[in-house]
Amino acid sequence: MKILLAGKSYQKPLQGWPSVEDLYVFISVARYEGFGRAAIELGQSPSYISKRIAILEKQLETRLFFRTNRVMRLTPEGEKALEGALHVVHEMDSFLNNFQQWRGELTGDLTVACSFGFGQDYLSDAIAEFMTRHPSLNIKLMLSDRDIDLLQSGTDVDIRVGDDVNHAYIARKLAANRRILCATADYLARSRPLETLDDLIDHSCLIINENNNTFGHWTLTDGENKIVCRLNSHYSSNSGKVILNWALKSHGIALRSAWDVAPYLSENQLLHVLPQWYQEANVWAVYTQRASESPRIKVFIDFLVDYFAEKSLPTMKGRL
Repeated sequence: MKILLAGKSYQKPLQGWPSVEDLYVFISVARYEGFGRAAIELGQSPSYISKRIAILEKQLETRLFFRTNRVMRLTPEGEKALEGALHVVHEMDSFLNNFQQWRGELTGDLTVACSFGFGQDYLSDAIAEFMTRHPSLNIKLMLSDRDIDLLQSGTDVDIRVGDDVNHAYIARKLAANRRILCATADYLARSRPLETLDDLIDHSCLIINENNNTFGHWTLTDGENKIVCRLNSHYSSNSGKVILNWALKSHGIALRSAWDVAPYLSENQLLHVLPQWYQEANVWAVYTQRASESPRIKVFIDFLVDYFAEKSLPTMKGRL
């Protein structure tokens, strides 16, 4: 005999349920506050994105966004829906990850952020090896020298060089590193003597203006004392590569990561000055509590720890 269900609360499975794809589209639109950038991220047309949002609003029977010609922001109902959508997408991601891990395969998307210098010189090779081991993963490496909001940007892991890590995130150390002072022999020969940190005020210090660093200051340590050096300089850039290039062309003193200048030190193109003073700038994998629950991200970070332990950065070969 066939058993039927009746009652006010009964509905057929999936009747009126939004698709996970539409929830993902919704999250992207909310992140970028518009259809255009969301469409670029998802590889779709703005009209398709608009259509999916319209379908989702109809299914939820609510308006998700306030829209004008110039502004698009979440309604109060949209903010509540975003919380639920993030939870559903996260749970679906965990379900697929756990299932694929049980089958011995990692799938899905992995978005990694890093600075241009370290990303190009070291992380890109590490990720290339990770791709070989896990060919079913969709991996996106985004390079930028600006601070990012992991949740707002949709980034899974941020590989940071420097110990100024946001305490709201989880950080795992990947490699030891220091920033050191260096200059060419030519610059030092034609400049005033440099024997103490106080002497820096009489020198051309090449300043990198990045992230939230205080401009015109270097905070240095000798392992016991920490000194904030106020600098007098006419030259600055938001690019570490530019600063290194200027130092190599004898325009002043640079504070750069040891991994960045190690090749030039070994060939005496640069000299290590005031070697007792340095700035801690270790390499970290930074991620959120939610990301820590993803098997895919855990495998990736474990891989990076082993990778950098085996293939040491130049700074780790007897320097630290």
